Amino acid sequence: MSDLVDGIGTMAEGALVGAAIEGGRPDDTGHTHETECLNCGTHLVGSHCHACGQHAHVHRTIGALFHDILHGVLHFEGRTWATLPMLAWKPGQLTRRYVDGQRVAFVSPMALFLFSIFVMFAVLQIMGISPPVRTGETSTAEHIAASEERLVEKRKDLLADLAADDMDPAESAEKRQALATTEENLAGLRALPAFMREKDAGTEQMHSGWKRLDKGIGKWRDNPGLMLYKLQTTAYKFSWLLIPLSVPFVALLFLWRRRFGLYDHAVFVTYSLAFMTMLGIVATIIGALGVASETLLLGCTAIACVHIYRHLQGTYELSAGSTLWRTVVLLCLIQIVLGLFATALVFLGLVG
Repeated sequence: MSDLVDGIGTMAEGALVGAAIEGGRPDDTGHTHETECLNCGTHLVGSHCHACGQHAHVHRTIGALFHDILHGVLHFEGRTWATLPMLAWKPGQLTRRYVDGQRVAFVSPMALFLFSIFVMFAVLQIMGISPPVRTGETSTAEHIAASEERLVEKRKDLLADLAADDMDPAESAEKRQALATTEENLAGLRALPAFMREKDAGTEQMHSGWKRLDKGIGKWRDNPGLMLYKLQTTAYKFSWLLIPLSVPFVALLFLWRRRFGLYDHAVFVTYSLAFMTMLGIVATIIGALGVASETLLLGCTAIACVHIYRHLQGTYELSAGSTLWRTVVLLCLIQIVLGLFATALVFLGLVG
């Protein structure tokens, strides 16, 4: 239940952040009862202050507050429903129109990307898809030692039972089987590498010269589940890093086409990342319904490739052949970007 509440809260947070980035629409109206702006004191002409942009009328009712929340969560002032269909079917046209200055009708790429990231992690929370977390200060070595002690005690009890004379053959066979299993488990524990059995051995073996990094590696060794959880939250916080990591690689594909600058590439990358994130959300939900993972992976890969092709062709007005080779190269470059992003997440998770 807590995962469901957390997930819904995350989606609401994402929508409100996106709405905050977007700001109010220019054609929003309010009932003008004031003659001067309550924010900056400028004389009002119309429904908005021409100096700072604030509404002429400021709501002060709880109903208006809930209306604002629903507005942010459900439809980003209505622009989401104009943006999403174009992002899915005509991504190049959406990017080209936004770059060329048609902004009022569409959600900005950054707001849409942030919202999609929030929704993705909300879905993961609701579905309980997260690494196991073991809290507390007990290290892996201490857990191994405690398990070994329990197995030794169990073996001792089984041997004592088998030494008794009043045990029937069936019970004796069961005890002997349990003793054999216990011996195997005990041998397995004792065969573990020394660095797992000795407390803080992993930290002592690592001498990078940076105490914070060495400490993070030690924590990772002691509690892998907690560190995987930290990686997930780090990915959530630093997902925006994918944009600056990706833009230079896209720019490489258009070095000799001076018409397109870094801004064009940034809008292209951000809208593309938003779509891929939403595709991942849909795939996660469908997978939870029982669809085979192999089928999902094949379908999502095909959709992603087609989308990148159409997005490139529409954004940069390319021919079919020019779009095709750029799509193939970009798919290869994406692997490099993901590798750099994963490396950054690990580093941030260790020192964070």
